[in-house]
Amino acid sequence: MAALGSIRKRGVTLIIIVALGLFAFIAGDMFKGCEYFEGQKRQQVGEVLGEKVSYNDFVKLVEEYSDVIKMTQGRDNLSDEEQNQLRDQVWNTYVNNKLVQAEAKKLGLTVTDKELQDILKEGTNPLLMQSPFVNQQTGRFDISLLTKFQDDYKKAVADPQLAEQYQRINNYWLFIEKTLRDQLLTQKYQALLAHCLISNPISAKMAFEGQNVESDIELASLPYTSVNDNDVKISDSDLKAYYDAHKEEYKQYVESRDIKYVTYQVTASAADRAAIMKTMQEAIKGLQDGSDVAEVVRKAQSQIAYSGLAVTRAALPQDIAARLDSMSVGQVTAAPFESSYDNTLNVIKFISKSEQPDSIEYRQIQVFDASIDVARTKADSIYKALQAGANFDTLAVKYGQPGQKQWITSAMYERGAAQLDADTKLLVKAITSLGANETRNLELSQGNIILQVTNRKAMTTKYDVAVVKHPIEFSTNTYNEAYNKFSQFVSENQTLDEIEKNAQKFGYHVMERKDITSTDHYVANIRGTNEALRWAFEAKPGNVSQLFECGNNDQLLVLALTGIHAVGYRDFESLKEQLTAEVMNEKKFEILSGKLKGVTSIAAAKQKGAAVDSVHQVTFTAPVFVQATGSSEAAISGAVAATAQGKFNTKVIKGRGGAYMIQVVKKANREGVKFDAAATEQQLKQQAMQAAGRFMQELYLKANVVDRRYLFF
Repeated sequence: MAALGSIRKRGVTLIIIVALGLFAFIAGDMFKGCEYFEGQKRQQVGEVLGEKVSYNDFVKLVEEYSDVIKMTQGRDNLSDEEQNQLRDQVWNTYVNNKLVQAEAKKLGLTVTDKELQDILKEGTNPLLMQSPFVNQQTGRFDISLLTKFQDDYKKAVADPQLAEQYQRINNYWLFIEKTLRDQLLTQKYQALLAHCLISNPISAKMAFEGQNVESDIELASLPYTSVNDNDVKISDSDLKAYYDAHKEEYKQYVESRDIKYVTYQVTASAADRAAIMKTMQEAIKGLQDGSDVAEVVRKAQSQIAYSGLAVTRAALPQDIAARLDSMSVGQVTAAPFESSYDNTLNVIKFISKSEQPDSIEYRQIQVFDASIDVARTKADSIYKALQAGANFDTLAVKYGQPGQKQWITSAMYERGAAQLDADTKLLVKAITSLGANETRNLELSQGNIILQVTNRKAMTTKYDVAVVKHPIEFSTNTYNEAYNKFSQFVSENQTLDEIEKNAQKFGYHVMERKDITSTDHYVANIRGTNEALRWAFEAKPGNVSQLFECGNNDQLLVLALTGIHAVGYRDFESLKEQLTAEVMNEKKFEILSGKLKGVTSIAAAKQKGAAVDSVHQVTFTAPVFVQATGSSEAAISGAVAATAQGKFNTKVIKGRGGAYMIQVVKKANREGVKFDAAATEQQLKQQAMQAAGRFMQELYLKANVVDRRYLFF
């Protein structure tokens, strides 16, 4: 009983303790749940119509598109800029397809297998023309080639040596097929919208007249610049009234942010340049003395290795090719020259110049054996037999080879000539040096090739040049000095006010960038600023970032967030400068309009100080360019269309660059043009199709699209 009484005395305290314990238990699970959902969110690159887009799914789409580009263009890698463009294209395509699919589902629009087959049978779609299934004789897509490939693909899956190659082509075809379905569905939806926009003879007549009724006018202009800004009084109430009246114009659909930043690009110091110049002078001496060219180029750490092959101008860097016309064979540039576009110092040795075919047809018999001596003996026998008149095809079959003819062009080896191995260089040199119907027994490191050139076409000038192209790079010491100085600046200035106050003392400048969005790939047009962009969209106004190393590992950056513009209407304060300019013109128009009040002729307007000019061939559909104000004025075209020939329009026209009055001198149809109602209606229908093509923007705005790609790329 005593214990029970003790518990009762502490009842309130116990209840509080138990409640806190329960809360801690529940809160713990709640926080774990929040962490889970936050983690899930961090794995999402975006959201479309409420559907989450995971990072892994998006990467798969990017890889799919990337493989297509590499395959169609014959490339192995894409640059950073191309990767960014590719991701944008993939994202935009994905979003657009999702939006159209959602609308099509509501309407019951689909793409049937038969419709797809009809496109394949027709074979004219541009996508099909990029596929491997184009008939070389007809130049059109051939569905029978696709059918044959699909049969071969099923068989090739069991063969490891063929499976990978066939899989790549099959993946490419699946991509084309999927894209065709998406395109056709979009076309159906767009056509449905376009047929909601119809034309008629009356609108056709109005459109024809708007394009073809030309007017000659006398134009009186009073530019806004003729009114001194100091003579215009603008209050905050004026700005607010204008803002409220035009609020819809200031609506934004994606969040944007304003920053101020300081950046410094590290460049080679005088000592760095002197060291590079010494290397270049040594290279000049070596090339002039007749030293081994390849070794001189390698020792000078040139960006371009010496291949020993003669190449066309197109295979050489532009700055190198531009110098060849002023050089003679055997000459070495007397001094290094600088190329600013790629920041290099350059030296050239012009070794030789020759006329060679751009395209060469050849055939070959490869002779290899476990014993190199045996291979050499076999090759010698084959070569002698050919010299004695033996048939090349017969000998090729005898040694188990097709011996078919094939073409090689300059473009197939020139760009990568420096990376070719020694045997491939020997083979290319032999092919390019042989005449038509000449044969050579070519000894390679692992065997022989019996080579015969059968045809040569398109003779062109080729150059054998050795190039020492050395980047003007900064040294580690130079970078460290720059980094330490910039790091000191950042650490000593932790607020925007301090940065703006002290930047000049350190030799830096504060710059500003407004309205960056999460889809911008580069902060302040500097490469490698992904981390800085992520920081900008996670920071709060007034925050100052850490030091970012970016660019091509040669730039230092610090930024401060100065403003956030959320989705919706732009806030009044952020628009004050823009609003002031707009209201200034409004006020100036009121002044100029008052000045022209009661004017009934061009002559009277001139007496009021207006500039008068004659303007010819004014049409309703084209804005008038006014020399006096430097503005294109659509309002004048509209006023001219509403004014009869010979009449003076007494209403002062409000333009973008000034106030205007007009006298219509002459109106006439454009000579040689007759009204064709059917043709004009068709033109209007085409314009309606184009207008319907802009439906995607409206769908996008209503789809609550969220783009978080900046968190990952």
